[in-house]
Amino acid sequence: MGSIWELDFYSRPILDEKQKKVWEVLICESPLDITTQTHSLFRYAQYCSSTQVNSGWLRTALQEAIAAAEEPPIKIRFFRRQMNNMITKACQDVGIPAQPSRRTLVLNQWIQQRMTEVYPQEPGYQAGTNTSVRLEKPLPQRLPDALEGQQWTFVTLIASDFTEMPEWDIGFGEAFPLNLAQISPETRIPGILIFSPRALPLAGWMSGLELAFLKYDTSVTPRLLLETGATESWILANIKNLQTQSEAEGFEASKQKANGVHFIGVQSNPQAQSFAGFWLLQEVNLP
Repeated sequence: MGSIWELDFYSRPILDEKQKKVWEVLICESPLDITTQTHSLFRYAQYCSSTQVNSGWLRTALQEAIAAAEEPPIKIRFFRRQMNNMITKACQDVGIPAQPSRRTLVLNQWIQQRMTEVYPQEPGYQAGTNTSVRLEKPLPQRLPDALEGQQWTFVTLIASDFTEMPEWDIGFGEAFPLNLAQISPETRIPGILIFSPRALPLAGWMSGLELAFLKYDTSVTPRLLLETGATESWILANIKNLQTQSEAEGFEASKQKANGVHFIGVQSNPQAQSFAGFWLLQEVNLP
């Protein structure tokens, strides 16, 4: 499997000499497993004048980033839906698929770091002027019929347990180094295990989504949602009894204590020693 990149192309809280917003492209590599050394991940940054903001400029920046990297990525993730057309066009022009995704953990941290440490040092910095446009989310969808009816349960692992993850038998999945989430080895990491006789097809379907995070939602009726892509949401389970609701509340509380980190695993049955799918996830606030 090749590398995956994360990309943001947006205005920054900096004004140029003509009092126009300065734009910037940030590109970084996604960590794909628990052992990734984040300091070695590829990064590329370049400012852009507001008069040059178009897919052609972004295509050129991508070409420069590809030339500077050891290898081109197999896909590029981005989270800003309002930039969908421009980013998708630029990526198509360089022959790399673009994927709307909230799984941009390194990029999110990098943007926050630049907001506090880099942009304030730039001439023309304007504090508090970089509000992102919030677009309305679509309603949660039902799972495809072929994937419904499986059993599932809440479980917990200790963060240090994940050091053995490279040795686990996993069909589909993705992880990231836990030091990226700044949690201690003793932290309890909540998750769910899904059991299904069609575990491999289920895991394969999930691997085609950009898994973002799990969330216990009570806005309409108690239910467990699987958030994917930039905006998509799936009803993983309706939670009807009080005991399971209590467990779901505990899941959310543990997730908050673990800085949003949690996981989802797919197995054929509770006795299985392997995973058809396993994803380490983190719910974060996007810039």
